[in-house]
Amino acid sequence: MQFLLLAAFLFCVGVYGVLARKNAVLVLMSIELILNSVNINLVALGAYRGYEEAIIGQVFALFTIAVAAAEVGIGLAIVLLIYRNRADIDLTQVDLMKG
Repeated sequence: MQFLLLAAFLFCVGVYGVLARKNAVLVLMSIELILNSVNINLVALGAYRGYEEAIIGQVFALFTIAVAAAEVGIGLAIVLLIYRNRADIDLTQVDLMKG
């Protein structure tokens, strides 16, 4: 039960960070919080269901970690390109880069 409450708290903090922040790096960190809360849910619910499902939850958590690593790599590349072109990483001005 405590793990689910922790995951819900992390998810809420991550959603708040995505919606309220304008800095691209902080938005990426908030997305990571959301993905980590999903991992906690997968592992906790898998452990609650039993040994067979615990393995399944952990495997899905590993896939989520792989997706998070790819997201960070692509996201930071986009942030670096925005910084190189604009010398700022404010997300409210990204739409000015439309060609």
